[in-house]
Amino acid sequence: MIVAEDEAEMVRIADELASEHVQVMTANPDYFLQNMTNYGALFLGARTNVSFGDKVIGTNHTLPTKKAARYTGGLWVGKFIKTCTYQKVLTDEASALVGEYCSRLCALEGFAGHGEQANIRVRRYGGRNVPYAGTAEPTSATAA
Repeated sequence: MIVAEDEAEMVRIADELASEHVQVMTANPDYFLQNMTNYGALFLGARTNVSFGDKVIGTNHTLPTKKAARYTGGLWVGKFIKTCTYQKVLTDEASALVGEYCSRLCALEGFAGHGEQANIRVRRYGGRNVPYAGTAEPTSATAA
């Protein structure tokens, strides 16, 4: 049970705890639904309870424990669905600019091959000669 001064503090504490199950029994349970982000399953109001969710009205009982709700949710059918993502840079200018940032990150991480992929785009689409596996020259947009 969390004892706090107000709802915002309760949300802050509950999100820090990132519990597997959270039972909310307040006059305004929807406040917690709208503001909490770290929980395995949220049970709202006096008519709802953990056993209902675990056994008959929830997606299932496989929920994150040990504060894992800070970065993942419970097991559900979507975890078994293949997802495919794609990226597409639409302009030469955007490719060169993204290439400059990528090149710098790759240089810091020691990823010469990835850095060179970025540098090729800076050369090709930005018209700037970037040394192999080096960082791109700063531009007015990136220099600070």
